[in-house]
Amino acid sequence: MKKAELTLTREWDKTFEKSDKVDHSKVTFVNRYGITLAADMYVPKEAEGRLPAIAVSGPFGAVKEQCSGLYAQTMAERGFVTIAFDPSFTGESGGEVRYMASPDINTEDFMAAVDFLMLCDKVDPDRVGIIGICGWGGLAINAAALDTRIKATVASTMYNMSRVNAKGYFDSEDDEEKRYQMKAAINAQRLEDLKNGEYKRGGGVVDPLPEDAPFFVRDYYDYYKTDRGYHPRSLNSNDGWNVVGCESFINQPILCYSNEIRNPVLLIHGDKAHSCYFSRDAYADMIRDSKYADNKELYIIEGATHTDLYDGGKDHVIPFDKLADFFGRM
Repeated sequence: MKKAELTLTREWDKTFEKSDKVDHSKVTFVNRYGITLAADMYVPKEAEGRLPAIAVSGPFGAVKEQCSGLYAQTMAERGFVTIAFDPSFTGESGGEVRYMASPDINTEDFMAAVDFLMLCDKVDPDRVGIIGICGWGGLAINAAALDTRIKATVASTMYNMSRVNAKGYFDSEDDEEKRYQMKAAINAQRLEDLKNGEYKRGGGVVDPLPEDAPFFVRDYYDYYKTDRGYHPRSLNSNDGWNVVGCESFINQPILCYSNEIRNPVLLIHGDKAHSCYFSRDAYADMIRDSKYADNKELYIIEGATHTDLYDGGKDHVIPFDKLADFFGRM
């Protein structure tokens, strides 16, 4: 399949320092919808033979130069070929209209990354796994339920984007009338966008930070709006998704048949994260009436917030040794 030509940044523009233990390069691949995706590839220096591999993406609204790249580089230091990719319609990846999301296409993005790794001459095609962070944690589980080639899956500080779009944070908007009004507003915005000839952006993380902002908003601000994690291509750091960009998540649930995933799944979350209920519930659904519950794990990190699992936070809480052991058993 023909790849679209993308404009890729060649200088190091990540939010984390470059490792001298791995080789870094830019790569591209095409998904099932013909969209060319951009990725950073990390390969252990002096690697020999075909190695196990991991595709990484997330958080939802972030770019590969932020925490997915940190995960990918760190796992490459531990002996894996890795790629961190930008989802369709975002970052350096292709796809028009920009700043749209889709439960189908974004699940396919993970599957296309698996295609790429399985066909790479540096990779053992029988040992390919994936890591999804935040909203991409839910999409990683969704991909694992669909793609039998994925040998191991990690969902870190996971969001279920269908659930939060349809029901609001903490299911506080789980009401038929509220959902109707939300859908009516989005559908009205569709017409406004067509009249105006451009898509209205929803806004990224709020800035300046209100004095009465809830803890989870402060947590996001501390990552996306400060030197810790800001990136000029990140939707969350800047103008956000299109207002209509995530509409299809409302009516298209993910995580169906997660209790039929046969290969190992590890969910990691901080107990101080506002989002921890997503992982707890996803894990419960995954093992309920499942013949494959023995290789599923929910790993809770005491004292960790949602964004601590983006970059480790001040206490470096991301359990990379545990991840290396988990994927090493693929």
